[in-house]
Order: sequence, then structure tokens, then C-alpha cells
Amino acid sequence: MNIQQLEYVIAVDNFRHFAKAAEVCCVTQPTLSMMIQKMEEELNVKIFDRSKHPVEPTAIGKQVIDQARISLKHFKRIKDIVENEQNTVEGIFKLGIIPTIAPYLVPAILEKQNSKHEEGIELILKENTTNNLIGDIQKGIIDGGLMAGPLNHPDLVEYPLYYEKFYAYVSPLDGKYQGKKINLDEIDINEVWLLENEHCLRGQIKRLCQKKRKAAGDASIKYESGSIDTLIHIVNYNHGLTIIPEMHAMGLSEDRQENLREFENITAVREVSLIIGQDYVRKAMLQVILEIIKSAVPKSMQNPELKQYAVDL
Repeated sequence: MNIQQLEYVIAVDNFRHFAKAAEVCCVTQPTLSMMIQKMEEELNVKIFDRSKHPVEPTAIGKQVIDQARISLKHFKRIKDIVENEQNTVEGIFKLGIIPTIAPYLVPAILEKQNSKHEEGIELILKENTTNNLIGDIQKGIIDGGLMAGPLNHPDLVEYPLYYEKFYAYVSPLDGKYQGKKINLDEIDINEVWLLENEHCLRGQIKRLCQKKRKAAGDASIKYESGSIDTLIHIVNYNHGLTIIPEMHAMGLSEDRQENLREFENITAVREVSLIIGQDYVRKAMLQVILEIIKSAVPKSMQNPELKQYAVDL
């Protein structure tokens, strides 16, 4: 059993397809299949159930693959330790970003990276939900994630980058919230349109609405969306409101800006951090990535004093 075989096994698990895995690994499919088969014979187990379409790992195969990911992650750390000691800033940094941040920061991050001419750094961006990104960091699939926090996860290290305010976006058809500011005590949680359960912003919004009304309970939601833009469209043509982060509010058209409301008698923000595994050793690379992200964020959002107003997940 060797490192190459572990890479092939992980590639097949990632794509659940031998041909696609072979293409990514830059080998022929017969070569990849033969190497995996030799590994299975050596271990005397079947790692993949080839009768399934797409192919699936067996029960024991899942355990083998999980350990293979850990082993490759540790193997890669040897090179990382040397490069960090030499203060080398080059190579790949795989960055995951949650969907409620990606649309606003990805274009700016790419532009800032290009303008800084960071030669030797290849920044690969991947959009996914918080839970999936945490798992990807732990498995070594990505190097870090741009997520809302604090997570307070024992295996992760958080680098707070910025704090963005929450705004209410109200329906132009509803005269209930037509003042310049909105009082949280007056909000009926059942009138708030929310994102789907897997979005951490949903949890923060519910906590925000309960911040002054502890017994709000679960809302009876008529519709759940995976997109803030979809929620805004719904609010525009129906009654009620949704709650959006500052960067999304900044990108609204002038006519939609009129539907924004600040909160009265309360300051609430979400903390956005770059989150990495505790065993990430390339500190020089990390500092460059942090600076690229910070350069894409308005300075007004980078005030650490805003941390005291952060709404928990």
C-alpha cells in the first residue's frame, strides 16, 4: 500500500466515478482501477461496491477512506512544515465559503488576489454550507473556510476578520414596518421569511429575534429558501420581512434600499472568520490569505470592537 493508492481511493470517493477520478489523477482508468484492486487484495476487503451506480464505498471501505484522508493530510504536513520554516509562500490554498458570504466576497477576493500579483499562490474557492465545510477542513479536503462564527469547535482555529450588521428588509405592501427603524419587540417571528435549515444565518436570525423576546419559540414558516435574493423577491410581493447581512444590503438597488430598516435600541452583527484546522502549519501562507480577504472587506466592518455585538449561531 502506498500514497498513490490512497490518493486514487480518495479520488474515487470524491467523484463516485472511476473514469472521473482517473482523469483528475492524470492516469488511465485501467491503471487507477488496478491500483485500487491491488490495495483491496492486500487488505483483503472490498473498499468500493462497484455494482452501485454511482459507485459507493462499502461499510469497511468508509472507514478505510476516512483513515486514508487522515494519512494523506499528515503526509502533506511534512512538506508544509518545511515550506513554513523556509517562509515559502507558494502553492495551493483551498478556501471554502458559505453561500450567504460567497456572492459578495468571491468577486472581490479574486480581484484583490489578481491586483496584488501573488505569484506562486493558487487560490481555489469552493462554496458550501457550514457543516460541510467543517467536515472538509477536518478531512483535509480544504485548507480553510470563510464562515460565520464563533463556532468554538475544539478542532478548529478561528481568525475573526469582520463584523457586518443585520438589517430588516420589509415588504413595501406592509404598512406595519414603515418607520426608519424597527423594534425587535414588534416583530412576529411568524412574519419573518427564513433561509433553509442548513444555513447558519437562519439560526442567527432566530437568535436575533429572540434576543429581546426569550419565549419566541419556533416559527411556523410558510416557505424556506436557499437564497437571500429569493427571500427579498418574496417579501416584495407579499407581507412580512426578512433579515439580511450588511454586504447584501449594500448591493441592493436604490429602490430596494428604501425597504431597509435598522434595528432600534440594539446593535447586532455577525462575526465572519477564516477558520482552519488546528494542525495547519503554513503560517506565512495563512497571513497572505488573511490579508487578501481583509483587503476585499470595507474597513468599517473590520472594527474589533463590534465583536461584543455578535449574534451566536
